[in-house]
Amino acid sequence: MNDKEAPVKAGELYDVFIGSVGGKGDGIAKVKGFVLFVPNTKKGDYVKVKVTKVLANAGFAEVVEKLEKPIRESKFETISAQEFHESEEDLSEKYEESDDFGADLDDED
Repeated sequence: MNDKEAPVKAGELYDVFIGSVGGKGDGIAKVKGFVLFVPNTKKGDYVKVKVTKVLANAGFAEVVEKLEKPIRESKFETISAQEFHESEEDLSEKYEESDDFGADLDDED
């Protein structure tokens, strides 16, 4: 069977995200890749759980507290269409067009 020791122990507390629901209706969470079945939860819940039983390939836990989902900051900044067009106008005001672009480079030769 599996010679590895489970990464969780009975009695330990973890903040987990319920990523899916099993065939019997229990929520499924993972802690360090180890599957925990959590009754009375649904997909998308974020809860603090206490591990109640640990088997070779999975464990069971009970909900201690319902938690607020952590807010993840996006690494991409979003702007409205209006802000986008305003920034284009700012650039056109900052830089003026000229017909002598690069003319000063020819004088150096």
